Amino acid sequence: MRAAGIDIGSRTVKVAVVEQGRLAAHRIAYNSHDPIEVCRGLLDGLAYDALFATGYGRHLFKQYWPCTVVTEIKAVAVGSRFFAPAARAVLDVGGQDTKAVALDPRGGVAKFEMNDKCAAGTGRFLEIMATALSYSMEDFADAALQASAEQKVSPMCTVFAESEVISLVARGLPRDGLAAGLHRTVAQRVASMLRRVPLEGDVVFCGGVALNACLRRLIEQELGLRLVVPEQPQLVAAVGGALLAAGSCATGLLLNPTGSE
Repeated sequence: MRAAGIDIGSRTVKVAVVEQGRLAAHRIAYNSHDPIEVCRGLLDGLAYDALFATGYGRHLFKQYWPCTVVTEIKAVAVGSRFFAPAARAVLDVGGQDTKAVALDPRGGVAKFEMNDKCAAGTGRFLEIMATALSYSMEDFADAALQASAEQKVSPMCTVFAESEVISLVARGLPRDGLAAGLHRTVAQRVASMLRRVPLEGDVVFCGGVALNACLRRLIEQELGLRLVVPEQPQLVAAVGGALLAAGSCATGLLLNPTGSE
């Protein structure tokens, strides 16, 4: 039995297929003004017996495909245990929100914190700051890692921070130092959120922002612990959805014998 999970995020769409307890296939694509078309392309030719949808676009997706929807909190909780069986907490930093989730001993959601009202501390904040400093996202993280000193940026509000960064560049402050300071500010905000949930056992760092090596290192410094980062951290929620779909099939609660729309 092949079960699929699709995570329709603000920046990317991810699909994962699990079969007999292993990751059998996955696909990732940038989202667009037409997320349904992006989903159609990702699912084209992909065989599965059950499908769960999560992410921002899950309810829109359900209007076009037979599926079950699940919250991102539940999906990342389940997916994190697939990659790190001893996980007891999850930090998920995506394009538009940040989630900190504490897990109980069985992997269920015990408590969570979520920042979804402001772009500060999210991938979108980092993208805007990188643009303000004329960096690509990859170069932005590399510059921050290589900076000899961090330049403090006071406001976390995206609009005010962008304005201050532009002003500081005009005053001649080094771009790499500003990049480092911005990463530090995000790391402090994210670590503060994560501290509000119990930190026991392994802490999984997932979402597309987990690919940022500088932010990962700074969060570890702030927390004083090592984060577990899956090889493809942006897939965690999709894998969680696929595992939930597999479990529903196994208990006879859901069966969608479809390989396409």
